[in-house]
Amino acid sequence: MNQPLAGFAPAPVTARMENHGNHMLKVAMQTGNDLLARVGSMVAYEGFVQYEPNPPAVRQIARDWMTGEGAPLMKCSGDGLLYLADYGANVVVINLNGDAISVNATNLLAFDAHLTWGVERVKGLAKFAGQGLWNTKISGQGWVALTSRGKPIVVDCGGGEDETYVDPDALVAWSPNLKVKGKRSFKAQSLIGRGSGEAFQMAFSGQGIVVVQPSEDSTDRLRFRG
Repeated sequence: MNQPLAGFAPAPVTARMENHGNHMLKVAMQTGNDLLARVGSMVAYEGFVQYEPNPPAVRQIARDWMTGEGAPLMKCSGDGLLYLADYGANVVVINLNGDAISVNATNLLAFDAHLTWGVERVKGLAKFAGQGLWNTKISGQGWVALTSRGKPIVVDCGGGEDETYVDPDALVAWSPNLKVKGKRSFKAQSLIGRGSGEAFQMAFSGQGIVVVQPSEDSTDRLRFRG
């Protein structure tokens, strides 16, 4: 191999999912351990990997996903190495150990097909965001990969009485056990939430984490509001 390119070769496989750099996901595929991934996210693969866009199980679970074009997921199966990416976004890999996470659909890259998941409306936000905000809740034992427009920050809400406020267009994921409510501040409208177009924030409280990206791109997020 040309010496300048040698540093970009994939590292030996050490886990089901892992990063190759900051912007690519490497998945070790095995027969019987299928993957659900964002349609169009495959950039390369080795071995024998098959793809089924919008499989029946996904259509049934995600029938409430208000995209106007169906659930943007495909089932990946087979043996080999699969590489996924989403237009150069940062990739964050999470190993759920019986835990659960709520993810904005636009930030969901891939997850193990055996995990329990479903699409649901975020409660308490209807009067602030039209009919509300949709999210995907994933739980169980397995792997999940998220995307972030830039290096994300993980905020620990700490379980105290103080609330953590996030612009909804910068929100990536959060612990589903957190309490969520909306807040609107007209006095700060021109200072807060450039992506939202108004000073509307989501307030989180309780024990858990919130993942926030540095980009506030509301173009895709609006598709997931009812």
